[in-house]
Formats: sequence, C-alpha cells, structure tokens
Amino acid sequence: MTRAFRDPAPQRLRIALAALALLLLGACAAITPADTGRIVEREIEVHGQRHAYRVFVPAGVRGGALRPIVLFLHGSGERGSDGELPTRVGLGPHVQSRARDFPAIVVFPQAPAESEWSDNLALAEATLDAAMREFGGDPQRTYLTGLSMGGYGTWELALARPGRFAALVPVCGGLEAPAHRPGLRVASVAGAPDAFAAAAQRLRDTPVWIFHGAKDDLVPPQQSRRMAAALEAAGAADVRYTEFPDANHNSWDPAYATPELWEWLFAQRR
Repeated sequence: MTRAFRDPAPQRLRIALAALALLLLGACAAITPADTGRIVEREIEVHGQRHAYRVFVPAGVRGGALRPIVLFLHGSGERGSDGELPTRVGLGPHVQSRARDFPAIVVFPQAPAESEWSDNLALAEATLDAAMREFGGDPQRTYLTGLSMGGYGTWELALARPGRFAALVPVCGGLEAPAHRPGLRVASVAGAPDAFAAAAQRLRDTPVWIFHGAKDDLVPPQQSRRMAAALEAAGAADVRYTEFPDANHNSWDPAYATPELWEWLFAQRR
C-alpha cells in the first residue's frame, strides 16, 4: 500500500513566520511611547562602587527627538543607598503628580549616607551622562536644581562645570556653612574673601532662579539673599529670587509648584 507523505516544510515555515510575528509585535510594544511618565530604576558604577539611582522618563519618549533633562540633587534626609528616597521629597512628587504632561527627563542620583554633594560630584555627573545617553537628553537644555544640601550642591556642581547647565534652580541652599553643620559649604569658594562675590563672577552668564523660605531656621535666607545680590552686582543677565514669607525650611514644595518656574526654565538654552 502506498502512503502519501506531506512535506513538513510549509508547516515549519508557517510556525517560524508566526514566531517572528510575535517577536516583532513584542519589539513594537517595547518601543511604543508610554502615555504617562514613569520612574525607572538604574545602577551605575563610579570609582569601583555601585550606586542605585532613578530616572523619570516622560510620556512619549522614544528614539529621535531630544528632551530637556533636569538633574536633581536631594537634601540630607534622602542620603543612602536604596535609590528610592531622592524621589520622595521635592521634585520627585511634583513630576509624579504631572506624570502625563511633565516634558523633561529628571535624574535622581543619591549621595551615600553621611556624605555631602561636594564629595559626590562625579556620581551626580555620571548619572546625568548615563540618562542622557539612554533616554535622549538634550545637551543644550540641561538644567540643575537641588534643595537644602542639594541647593549647596547645585552651586558646587555649577561652579565645577561652568557652562554645562542652561539654568540653575537652587532651593533653600547657600554657600557658607550654617552654624549647625560646619561641613555643609561650597568647597570651591570656601577660601575666597567673599564666597558669594567669587561664585557670582563665575556664574553670571548662567540664568538662575533662587528660592528660599523667609522663616528658614536651618539654612538662613540670608544665604540666598546674598547670592542673589552678588549676581546682580556682577551684572548677571538673568537672576531671579523668590522668598516665600511664610515658609520655613520646606520652600521646595511651593518652589516646584510655581508654574512660571517651568515656563522660564524650559525656555533657557545653552
């Protein structure tokens, strides 16, 4: 009896094509822009040490167009190694409340416990560089902000990398050490006869919007008042100072909730 054998090749071809179609659908899903922003976890090695950090990726990010990018330096209470704490105070809650429409990439590095940002400038820049490469940050629209210890860090990093940032937004920070924290200072101008005048001369070409609370009992508002005055005396092209009359140390919530801040910030280019 003669048996008819069907050639299995067409069936194998159909199976292969179906598998390829599934792979292509998965790839398309992976690159489809999200309809809301999200915070993603990342790690980086700096000087032989692994550090966790976070990145807010805005809605619609995909290959191609570059996005504005903000480097955020947290305060003393968010130091550690979990990578998560820096997203919980200050800019993190603000961008998450605007997850559908906040237009910028935001990078959240984390300083190790008991350290200052002046000890961690390489870490801050490394996380910024990594996020720029991965998510398409725009070098011409790169911004720096921070609160409290991170406000000091904002001045420190801007002085260390003049011209890198299109604008600065230091919140309740300063240059000289407050009485309760002798290690909290901007080290690069600590030896100058007038730290504020020295910093202002080097930063007068960078747009700055400073925020502070008038009742701040941790970092005196005189720190920000003196820096704003020094920038004006140095002929700074764009310096703004907002002092909240009823705010204590937490001036970051009203600062980041100021709509005009974001209109001003994203209009700045290097």
